[in-house]
Amino acid sequence: MKPKFTPTLLAAGMLAVSGMAGAAESVNIGAPSWTGAQAIANLIKVVVEEKIGGTAELVPGSNATIFQAMDQGKGDIDVHPDVWLPNQENFTKEYVDGKGTVVLSQNPYQGKQNFCVTKAFSEAHNVTSIFDLARPEVAALMDGDGNGKGEIWIGAPGWASANVNEVKVRDYGLMDFMEPIRAEQSVMVAEVGDRINKDVGYAFYCYAPHAIWYMYDVVTLEEPPFDPEKYVMIQPKEDPDWFEKSRVMSEDALKNVQVAYSKSLESRAPIISEFLANMSLDTATVSYFAFEIAGNGRDAAEVAQQWVAENAERVDGWLGL
Repeated sequence: MKPKFTPTLLAAGMLAVSGMAGAAESVNIGAPSWTGAQAIANLIKVVVEEKIGGTAELVPGSNATIFQAMDQGKGDIDVHPDVWLPNQENFTKEYVDGKGTVVLSQNPYQGKQNFCVTKAFSEAHNVTSIFDLARPEVAALMDGDGNGKGEIWIGAPGWASANVNEVKVRDYGLMDFMEPIRAEQSVMVAEVGDRINKDVGYAFYCYAPHAIWYMYDVVTLEEPPFDPEKYVMIQPKEDPDWFEKSRVMSEDALKNVQVAYSKSLESRAPIISEFLANMSLDTATVSYFAFEIAGNGRDAAEVAQQWVAENAERVDGWLGL
């Protein structure tokens, strides 16, 4: 969709970029733990500071914390840079559809979620399906801590996707063979490399965009095709008995990934809010960010600054210039 801008906004944006605007606009950007979100948060910060002439700060926070702050509209946190839907639908239903205090950007990119193992492990042991993890001899090869079960990383604490994956591990019949592990994403990336060096198998939640595709030779495990009738997921925020009431027996559908921001920004920082509404990313770009940060160890702000400098025309398009 081609971004639409009002003449007033366009003029205001041009004044801001040229340094002739009045009071500078400001924004506090939520920075969740995963690399893609960190990358986009830094990208937004660079555009606000270097192209709009405003001020921006990054504020660490969980999905729940960021959405609650955006709902309050006081400026503590104004932006969530990487909202995966329907994973975080429990938040958007409440704050976007219900209260109307949070707005979603207009141009989502697509994300895909699966489980992975290394290609070498897959080929050596004929592990191609999620159900192969229920083979006792395979689970034994993935037992890194000696407790009798293999390990499968399902996501970080606080991730809605980690809840989905825990339900999947149960409903795919893996609980007797595989132990679901919740840990920060950086732990998973390091563990994959460590297991490769030790020749010990490891299964993990994988998604695109992500740096892992550039760092290691990994393959996805087959799951039953997405079926909405077999994908009934209730998040903890919706029901304390979410785990017992959820049933997930198919792979995830493709995700729409968007930026969310407090509706109060439309009056407090209209140029920034219009930029957020119209910025447009894609899987390849976000994967590049993630690899440069997590794979090459570069500073996220440095990566964002370089990308903005090299893609000025694209960024100017987001600003209507």
